[in-house]
Amino acid sequence: MNYLNLSKNELLSEKESLQKKYEDYKNMGLSLNMARGKPSSEQLDLSQPLLDSLKSTDSYLSDDGTDCRNYGGFDGIVECKHLFADILETEPDNVFVGGNSSLNMMFDTISCFMTASIYDDTLPWHDVKDRKFLCPVPGYDRHFGVTGYFGFEMIPVPMNDDGPDMDVVEKLVSEDESIKGIWCVPKYSNPTGITYSDEVVKRFAALKPAAKDFRIMWDNAYAIHDVNDTPDTLLSIIDECKKTGNVDLPILFCSTSKITFSGAGVAALAASPLNMKVLKKRLTYATIGYDKLNMLRHSRFFKNFDGLKNHMEKHKKLLAPKFKTVIDSLDNELKDAGIASWTNPNGGYFVSVDVYNGTADRVVELCKNAGVVLTGAGATFPYGNDPQNKNIRIAPSFPTVEELQSAMDIFCVCAKLAALEVLA
Repeated sequence: MNYLNLSKNELLSEKESLQKKYEDYKNMGLSLNMARGKPSSEQLDLSQPLLDSLKSTDSYLSDDGTDCRNYGGFDGIVECKHLFADILETEPDNVFVGGNSSLNMMFDTISCFMTASIYDDTLPWHDVKDRKFLCPVPGYDRHFGVTGYFGFEMIPVPMNDDGPDMDVVEKLVSEDESIKGIWCVPKYSNPTGITYSDEVVKRFAALKPAAKDFRIMWDNAYAIHDVNDTPDTLLSIIDECKKTGNVDLPILFCSTSKITFSGAGVAALAASPLNMKVLKKRLTYATIGYDKLNMLRHSRFFKNFDGLKNHMEKHKKLLAPKFKTVIDSLDNELKDAGIASWTNPNGGYFVSVDVYNGTADRVVELCKNAGVVLTGAGATFPYGNDPQNKNIRIAPSFPTVEELQSAMDIFCVCAKLAALEVLA
């Protein structure tokens, strides 16, 4: 039934019925967590053989002769650079392989530009008064946390079905030189799961920012994370920037955090020679080199990009039924009610749900009281402020399918109840 077409009495009757269901769920004493996109234990088990990929009798030399047990190899071992170059669609010389966290590399990149001039005639960002950063919304809360930490004013940019609203982006960056960058998750975006269209990527590559040192933070976290057999494709931002002469605009990031072990993967960035020079100057003082044995383990475990893609097929088989459970539940329980909308992504780690305006925080509260923990309402917006209080990010990966079904049953009841509290 469409709640928007019901009479007052019908709404009250429906609310009373749902309240009974909700109390039953509360009495079950469930404890389910869908707050973050954590791989399940089954996914982590797929990479368990990685730990045995270096045996005591094996050589610890990388392909270029670097002893991975020792100092050296500051920017990563050659075979790992090749692997990440394939993921990011660039040349190995453009790749810097770091530690276990791409978020850490993004933080370090912003931190570097805060204290180091990118060009001789530009200021470190710390010295830019009223510095700003563009934030497509809904987006990734940890991105917003980084630029918030460094004192940027964060400007929300609406997300369309094909990526950020480029009319808004182009206007803002062309008029204000205090805008220093934009966060992007270009493939299977967090949380919407959309992939930027070819037109959007081309418009990014053709930007004419007022700030010479404007940078696109291109977090390609889900570059190979498909969950069905109709995957999205993403145009190469690096190739497009070569065509426009804007090779310094993007800095790309990715990791194996949701490929092998979330806490013990390998991260990398790709950048132009100029950007790399600035970043390496800082990192030279910060480290002699990252964990090359972990890089070597990963390289020998996957062997090549085909091996990596085969590994992701195993992830897909585990994730596909979970995404189906979420979408089926939303379709069956909320579609006819007319109080919510949601994305149906072909990959990534999240489903974005817009509940009835003004009720997201109430839905999260009701779910928590019934034993289901969700990402906080507002988390997908800068400063935690969703102006319409409607967006909720669902992370299906960690629970079992059975647990997920229970969680979605509760979520749908809570979404309905919260809407009825306003409508009835």
